[in-house]
Amino acid sequence: MPDSTGAPSAPSFPPSPPSPSSSPSPSSSPPTPPVPLAELLADRTLGLRRIAGPPDDGAQVVQWVHTSEMADPYPYLLGGELLLTAGVQLTDAAADAYAARVVEAGAAALGFGVTPVYDTVPPALVDACDRHGLPLLEVPPRTQFTAVARAVWRLMAEARHRELRRVTRAQQGLAAAAARQDPVPAVLHQLASGLGGRAVLFAPDGAELHSTGRVAAPGARTALARLARVVGPAAAPTPSSATDTTPGAHLAAYALGGGQGLVLGVAAERREPGDHTVAGVAVVLLSLLTAPHQGAAEAGRSAALVRLLLGATPAEAAPLLGPGPWRVVQGRGGATPFAAGALAAALGSALADTDGATVRVLTDREVTAQPGWTLGVSDAVPPEELAGADTRALRALGRAEATRTPLVRHDPAGPAAGLTALIPREEAAAHARALLAPVLAAPGAPALIETLRAWLSLHGSWDRTAVALTVHRNTVRHRITRCATLLERDLDDPDVRMELWFALREPPAPGLTPPA
Repeated sequence: MPDSTGAPSAPSFPPSPPSPSSSPSPSSSPPTPPVPLAELLADRTLGLRRIAGPPDDGAQVVQWVHTSEMADPYPYLLGGELLLTAGVQLTDAAADAYAARVVEAGAAALGFGVTPVYDTVPPALVDACDRHGLPLLEVPPRTQFTAVARAVWRLMAEARHRELRRVTRAQQGLAAAAARQDPVPAVLHQLASGLGGRAVLFAPDGAELHSTGRVAAPGARTALARLARVVGPAAAPTPSSATDTTPGAHLAAYALGGGQGLVLGVAAERREPGDHTVAGVAVVLLSLLTAPHQGAAEAGRSAALVRLLLGATPAEAAPLLGPGPWRVVQGRGGATPFAAGALAAALGSALADTDGATVRVLTDREVTAQPGWTLGVSDAVPPEELAGADTRALRALGRAEATRTPLVRHDPAGPAAGLTALIPREEAAAHARALLAPVLAAPGAPALIETLRAWLSLHGSWDRTAVALTVHRNTVRHRITRCATLLERDLDDPDVRMELWFALREPPAPGLTPPA
């Protein structure tokens, strides 16, 4: 018998959605994979039976389980849930609206427990789920809702364990490949083998320097070369990575550190949760392997350090360091003796220092978030102002740690200045789509966008937003936290809030209307 009767209950396993610190942003370990709906149905101990909804195409997954007997569960859903109910407040007349609201909230599937309220699943609900494309599972009387939640959690734990073992083997293979006589082709070959696809090292002009592996999808090679240009040195601003899909293949491109303008491209028929972690290890290794030996610029910087050690003033040593402008980066998170060098290489610099807990890097290049690191970045300054920039980088690092954000920049100008160029409506809409793309692609996107817009319009008030949307205060907090995780932005920053508000003034996708 389902162990759900009347009042709404708290979400079952797994726990509440991750905070920004455990978000799907780049990390040293893969995220917990969702559970394919087909695996849950295949568990004979549960006896679940699919009775409505679209055919299973293999892409239907469950991210967590939630039990609710509310007549309208929409305010309590975050998207991706298997919603379990015994239909305490469900009537035939309300079945269509109920299914529509569950779909609107982004739930993955609906599980209906027969008895004690209904002896069978109401036909009106079956028809409604078919109309709205909502998978409907019949939960037999002998199966408790908690058993379903435990099964989902167990399947997630097993999948994560398998993925961690795969990632560990891939990392070990990449490290071994980097020690071979011809390390760059060896690392590429190991990466292609580990991901079951093709790996390519692109030159700054887009030419293929090394390639290995293959992908059967037609057009994947051309599409990967096109994606590599997005993170290449000619792109402005240059992102650290980009992903795309083409029929039959998943694509990813990563800019290498070292200042050479090289790009790693990967194409595979499938994308597993740990693939980004494996590719991140390859990026670090290839950045180190392709970094140039000390040239004239590096020799001059070493000379500047020697002069400072011998008693010269910073003003006397600054010309040897180079005009810059320079940025000071302070970071925490590296757990190996080589962490400082690896971070410096990833940021395109050989100038690094560490006290064992914090790494400081001096770079004249743009800084992007790095897997496993929390970074604070100063503004760009000439050499004689580096001492003040170091202080500002430390303050930015403190804010990054306080807000659980991978990277915080000290930017006195803020992002608002660029918004004045978005006066044409078409450009504003394009900007909105690009900025809000991670939220728009997430389950339950309409609810997330609606909550973010209301929250910004009410100056970040949780209570007033909850009242305005007729949802629980904790639901507002969960959705705003999820938006921050997806956007990888600090929503406490007034500049970020202003940019998001201007983006939300233009409809970024069909059905999402601008604020009044």
